[in-house]
Amino acid sequence: MIARLIAGSKRILGMYRPRRDLLIWPDDVFLVSFPKSGNTWTRFLIANLVYPNDRVDFASIHKLVPDPFVTWKRDFDSMPRPRIIKSHECFEPRYPRAMYIVRDPRDVVISQYHYHRKCNKIEDGYPMEKFVARFLAGDTCPHGSWGQSVTTWITSRYNDPRFLLLRYEDLVSDPHRELARVATFLNIPPDPERISKAVERSAAENKEKSEGVAQHGVASNSGSRAGQMLEPWSFHTSEVCQAAGLGANSAPHVRNREDLRTRCRGDKVV
Repeated sequence: MIARLIAGSKRILGMYRPRRDLLIWPDDVFLVSFPKSGNTWTRFLIANLVYPNDRVDFASIHKLVPDPFVTWKRDFDSMPRPRIIKSHECFEPRYPRAMYIVRDPRDVVISQYHYHRKCNKIEDGYPMEKFVARFLAGDTCPHGSWGQSVTTWITSRYNDPRFLLLRYEDLVSDPHRELARVATFLNIPPDPERISKAVERSAAENKEKSEGVAQHGVASNSGSRAGQMLEPWSFHTSEVCQAAGLGANSAPHVRNREDLRTRCRGDKVV
């Protein structure tokens, strides 16, 4: 009885995580990606762009660019609109507008492997071949497979003005250009000074806390940071990924690193 009263009180006060029951408003914008594709670092970039006068750090990011699985409902209710909301879901037709981050799947699988190892979901020395096979099958993530995520979004929203495709590799190589595209999509004037400050602040904040180990999957305790790409084909995964089909036919539209470069240009898939 007491537990029910407490739970009911929390619900009335909005002290619960809405998860998939989040009430979506027509002007909401979702920042979507498959896990380990650079979503957290991109949230910092966007938060610093949208809220240039606010402190953006790991304590505030869940209120500025909230996650329905982490942020309380009352924080969603008090947010200024339009809201920018994090998501890892496969295509969701309820999302009015979406920015989708795609990252080379070979980097994603390495990132996810070391994240699972860090969280003790797998033991040290877990066979990479076995993990890659599970990754391809969608067994390492509650959001399905990388191929399902990328394919459902690109095929459903291709050439749709409500959709912006972002390549993680482009965000790393030229964050100013990519953030200007984000600003235009969000109807924010792409002022070069504002964009430069957002990029600079995001880089400084990520130096304070290594995102590489916690979020972007670095191969070891090497101190790599957010906004860095893993060395391609490290950990002898060239043979592993190719044998499992990850580099060749993991999903329609995006087959390998070079294919990703040529097919995903800006917001077009060619």
